[in-house]
Amino acid sequence: MAAIAASATARYVRTSAQKAGLVLDLIRGKDVNRALATLKFTKKGIADDIAKVLRSAIANAQTRDGFSGDVDRLYVAACFANQGPSQKRVRPAPMGRAFRVLKRTAHLTVQVAERAEKVVAVGRTAISSEDNRPKRPQRQKGQPRAEVRQKSATSSKKGKE
Repeated sequence: MAAIAASATARYVRTSAQKAGLVLDLIRGKDVNRALATLKFTKKGIADDIAKVLRSAIANAQTRDGFSGDVDRLYVAACFANQGPSQKRVRPAPMGRAFRVLKRTAHLTVQVAERAEKVVAVGRTAISSEDNRPKRPQRQKGQPRAEVRQKSATSSKKGKE
């Protein structure tokens, strides 16, 4: 079964791409429910716009053919903010001069995907590799490190003979 992926984009959002990227870093790779909760309690103004885009991406995934119907399996696969066009404005400055002000915009993109189900073979027991490994010799209190290495080297030679 192929994993379903969907995306949503908000264009010309009135913020800089750098500021939006800080919030997008918080939700990247998280489950959608946890990402929405994170955005709800984030104190940045752009978090509301990102939450709106995330909800749109979830809705786009639900309308896809082959979607399992379980929203809990969706996670934020990728999210990024690209720089949009900047509006150039003029601000008056002292002595008849003028300063240029850039009012930046950003394009926000959020992609969600469905996590693959874990397939477990019936009747098999998982044997961990940690149980089968030989234990390392433990150093006694006050014993130098070199003695432990020498003892382990001699004990491994005895096991091979």
